[in-house]
Amino acid sequence: MIEPKHPNLSIVKQCRLMRISRSSFYYEGKGESGFNLELMRLIDEVFMEAPYCGSRQIAKILRRLGYCVGRKRVRRLMRKMGLQAIYQRPKTSEPHPEHRVYPYLLRNLTIDRPNQVWCADITYIPLRRGYLYLVAIMDWYSRRVLAWRLSNTLDASFCTEALDEALALYGPPEIMNTDQGSQFTSLEWIETLKAAGVRISMDGRGR
Repeated sequence: MIEPKHPNLSIVKQCRLMRISRSSFYYEGKGESGFNLELMRLIDEVFMEAPYCGSRQIAKILRRLGYCVGRKRVRRLMRKMGLQAIYQRPKTSEPHPEHRVYPYLLRNLTIDRPNQVWCADITYIPLRRGYLYLVAIMDWYSRRVLAWRLSNTLDASFCTEALDEALALYGPPEIMNTDQGSQFTSLEWIETLKAAGVRISMDGRGR
């Protein structure tokens, strides 16, 4: 962008036009040290063998190899190399082959009031040593979270506990919509909704 040998504009004027300081033009970025370049080579080798390893595990491996290095340095170098650990995320919505699937009831339905349609979904919260699973019951119209529960397993009981709380606090909705996950097709969940007189709706598979 800046031409040092420009016939009409000095470097000072060009820097002023580009709105950068003259010192920025003369600055020469420092490359990585020889030690860091060696670490990057080793990180690449480890990552090729074990792409599920993050900065913490790779730092431990490097220390076992005799390199005095901390996790922060490894994390910075991995970021510079564009490396990120590959790991399998938990599946929160696995259908059960023997459970009944209910039809989707919201197609072309105008949702214009609270307690007309509720929805529920499960997500996961990654922790240092595993995951916690979060289920939330939400009113589709107001987008308000009516109840939620955390669990370290994916059994249906923590979902039903959240549903029981929402029903006790707000009364039953007309329709409950979920995906086809086994928690939402379980007998416990379905019977709770039926006992409350709630119509059951399920998204199509993969929706």
